[in-house]
Amino acid sequence: MDRRSGILLHISSLPSNFGIGDFGPWACQFVDFLFRAGQTIWQILPLTPVNGGTGNSPYSSPSSFALNPLFISLEKLIIDGYVSLKELDYDFSFSLSRVNYDLVREFKLNVLNRIFARHYAKIENDPGFNTFCANNSFWLDDYCLYQAIKDYFQGIAWFSWPRPLRFRDEKEIKKWSQKLTREILKQKFFQFLAFDQWQSLKTYANGKNILILGDIPIYVSLDSSDVWANSEYFLLDKEKLPLFVAGAPPDYFSPQGQLWGNPIYDWEKLKKENFDWWIKRIEHNLALYDLVRLDHFRGFVSFWQVKAGEPTAQNGQWIKGPGDGLFQVIMNTFDVNCFLVEDLGHITEDVLELRDKYNLPGMNVLQFAFNSDIPKNPYLPHNHRKNSVVYTGTHDNNTIKGWYKNELNIQQRLMLSEYIGKDINELNVHNELVRLALSSTAKLSVLPIQDILGLDARARMNLPGSRSDNWEWRLLPDILNQHIEENLARLTFIFGRAPAI
Repeated sequence: MDRRSGILLHISSLPSNFGIGDFGPWACQFVDFLFRAGQTIWQILPLTPVNGGTGNSPYSSPSSFALNPLFISLEKLIIDGYVSLKELDYDFSFSLSRVNYDLVREFKLNVLNRIFARHYAKIENDPGFNTFCANNSFWLDDYCLYQAIKDYFQGIAWFSWPRPLRFRDEKEIKKWSQKLTREILKQKFFQFLAFDQWQSLKTYANGKNILILGDIPIYVSLDSSDVWANSEYFLLDKEKLPLFVAGAPPDYFSPQGQLWGNPIYDWEKLKKENFDWWIKRIEHNLALYDLVRLDHFRGFVSFWQVKAGEPTAQNGQWIKGPGDGLFQVIMNTFDVNCFLVEDLGHITEDVLELRDKYNLPGMNVLQFAFNSDIPKNPYLPHNHRKNSVVYTGTHDNNTIKGWYKNELNIQQRLMLSEYIGKDINELNVHNELVRLALSSTAKLSVLPIQDILGLDARARMNLPGSRSDNWEWRLLPDILNQHIEENLARLTFIFGRAPAI
């Protein structure tokens, strides 16, 4: 891959008329902005469904295969004849700057439910719908049954369902599949609409020479169709509850570590089946995206395991992961150039060895560069590997302006100024770190849109370890003006990241 640059912006953060970003007109407008600004990568977060009980995190989903129906564009449904503009009247106002997930869910699902009711009789005769269902049956059937049952029980987690359902008794599954036929069909219809719109958006982006960089979380949620339908691949007790949960040890983000709560894989069982479930998962994601980031790469080498019931992640331990055994299968199946890896956190030599064995690009985060160990800090631009990706920050970081104001001490601010060679302050820090990222020898530069715009901590996407006010930030309409576009295009050209004409 030649030198490239791109922008990190999740779908939910796009402007729209209905409270949350979606796969509609504003997404296409953002693609146009990327094209004019000389960018060739659009990085997004997982597109999977979210739920309020886990803080609406795209990394805590009821499915690692499904798409979030809240991303379905109602404008596109008008164009496709599913709904009229008059039916979209509402007597409340959506925030332009934050996603109110409860309000969005109530409104959008109400509209989608009405659309389904109107088209119910015709759906099963739609050849496009039937092809979609057939091609995705390996995950779609389980997910839609799971979601239909979950809705029937008013959101109760699957491990609290009646025992025969929890253990997927064959007769019980058949009985509920018949009982909830209509609801299952509705969930399939929602997925059909979402996938159709996403593929249309991806095709539009690719037509502008823009690649979509997606994200594969290493873990799945306990309350998910993934675990309910494939419990044999996880370390669960006799009641189908976790023996251990995932997390991260104390680090930069959290002095008590991070207790994620995801169930731990039974890697030995997965290995015996040649990691087939993981291969299907990656294959599915590579059909959605052009490139994928493998989240928490170090967890494939060794992972932080915490006994279920522990209040924090402090008392966990490192457990050996599948390592090279898994990656031999992955790299023999897929193109190595499709991957980059999130090699942040507690990184040991064996993690770097696996990364480098397969020539996988890792991540350099400039916000980590000025903490200590200058001049040897690996995140400093002069230490960047060519085969890597440089970020000013990630979705888990503060914005550059918020970082400078709230997280750097006097010595670190002075070191930042000395390294860059000019006086750095709150007004210019975002511009200087954007320039620093673009000038890096790393072959790919990805910049959060918040840092290009110089937004403060109020625009932060996620604060790890907290459960409220995350994943809500939205890009205001018309904020991406011609000056920003031209300046970014110029810097991209100067530092050799502009696409060849």
